[in-house]
Amino acid sequence: MGEPLNGETLIENGWFLEKNAQWPGQANALQVKEVLLHKKTKFQDLLVFASTNHGNVIVLDGVIQITERDEMSYQEMLAHLPLFSCEPTQVLIVGGGDGGILREVVKHSCVEKVTWCEIDGDVVDAAKQFMPSVAKAIGNPKVELLVGDGVAFAEKSKDNSFDVIIVDSSDPVGPAEKLFSKEFYVNAERILKPGGVICSQGECLWLNEELIATMVQDYGACFASAEYATIQVPTYPSGQIGAFMARKRGGKGEVSCRWPVREPKDMELRYYTPEMHAAAFALPAFLQRRLEAPSKKRRLAWQ
Repeated sequence: MGEPLNGETLIENGWFLEKNAQWPGQANALQVKEVLLHKKTKFQDLLVFASTNHGNVIVLDGVIQITERDEMSYQEMLAHLPLFSCEPTQVLIVGGGDGGILREVVKHSCVEKVTWCEIDGDVVDAAKQFMPSVAKAIGNPKVELLVGDGVAFAEKSKDNSFDVIIVDSSDPVGPAEKLFSKEFYVNAERILKPGGVICSQGECLWLNEELIATMVQDYGACFASAEYATIQVPTYPSGQIGAFMARKRGGKGEVSCRWPVREPKDMELRYYTPEMHAAAFALPAFLQRRLEAPSKKRRLAWQ
């Protein structure tokens, strides 16, 4: 079987092959049971297929975004790392069209309102149809869904509006490119309340060391703290993804987001624990050294 996608045959002999120039020399493969949806949206190529061992899978522009088997590790950590680092009432989600981050956010009884800004409504519709267990919080009365550009929304938002901002973006190409910019984080810092926290999809430490350093050192420069946490996701490149976290100045208590300030109570959780929260900030030596010594390496790169 062959399904053309972005000029390549990414489904070959019953296997979806994730080949991408962003991670050269390696590929991931999942066995396909049935293609459920394949269309060009206004912004990107959307593929949904039923796999043999990982449940339903959503793919954007040839890159796996979510599988039913391992989605909980990414969704729970990206949501609960910032949410348990403070006591939020107002939350902004940028991206996250499958609804998984939203599902985790509304588990927090202290959250009074969630503003959800997703650029591609077709992804939301696909998740509702093909991943109802992930998208089950869509329609929650606490939630305002805005189908539009999250960067533009941040630019127009009022100062000190949100306790937590969660950016669940795809990789820094295509629709998500502007979410990986210093300008976006300057606006994010402005619209956070004092002591508020932003948590963004922070890419893979095995593949994106320089981008991670840029996020922590440059994008995080206007915040009181900027850190990187690691998450295991078997179906992502190298089996790992990160969370870039930063806290705005002016809050009370701990500046770092490394330790939760609240305990999970009566929550259905499959991956996140307070121990996982703290452990996520333990980084391999090569990345720790890179984050601690930026200027010398950058000067050498320019010479």
